[in-house]
Formats: sequence, C-alpha cells, structure tokens
Amino acid sequence: MPSVWTESRIAKLKKLWSGGLTTGEIGKILGVSKNAVVGKAHRLSLESRPSPIRRNSKTQKTKVTEEKLFKLADLTANTCRWPFGDPQDDKFYFCGKNVFPGKTYCEEHCNQAYVKSNRN
Repeated sequence: MPSVWTESRIAKLKKLWSGGLTTGEIGKILGVSKNAVVGKAHRLSLESRPSPIRRNSKTQKTKVTEEKLFKLADLTANTCRWPFGDPQDDKFYFCGKNVFPGKTYCEEHCNQAYVKSNRN
C-alpha cells in the first residue's frame, strides 16, 4: 500500500501548519484524520502547539474581553451558537461569529463539534 504522505502532501502540510490552521482543518484539506496530521507533524519536528483541550481560563478571558459577548437574544440564524461558561451564570455567552454554511456553528467550532468517522 503506497504511503499517503507524498512529498507534495508533506509540503502542503508544512505550509498549512505554518499558516496556523488547526489539525482538523489540515486533515480535511488533505483527506486524512487530525491524528494523522499530528503524528506526521511530530515526526517532521514541526513547531508544537498548545493543546486546545488544555486552554487555561486566562486565555479565554482575554479573548472574551476583545470580542462582543453574544447573549441568546443577540443570536440570529447566521451566528454561531457555541456556548461559553455556565448557563446559570450572568457571564454566560455564545460565540456569535458567522456560521459555517449549513451548520449552526462557525468553522472553528464545527471542527470541534463534528468529527468525521472513518467507518463506512
């Protein structure tokens, strides 16, 4: 079975990686899983990135202060409904970015919410 990682695909991976795309976005472009992207990036010794799972609250708080906080009443059919915080807290809000076509979330949150299955 031929390797999925040809020289041209490796070059594209490096370009997309340096462009700051998420592993999920890169995987979709290259037609491989995000784990395949992470594994190849590691083997190529590409610059590591902080885990999106281990985001600290300080990073999220900084992001919140820079953007408008979208409350439920602010949402439209075209705004991302990704929730942040506890719904019972006054500081609860939604992403509010433009949605990915045909979805209820923006592209970033679609990559987190929808995982492509390798099953047929």
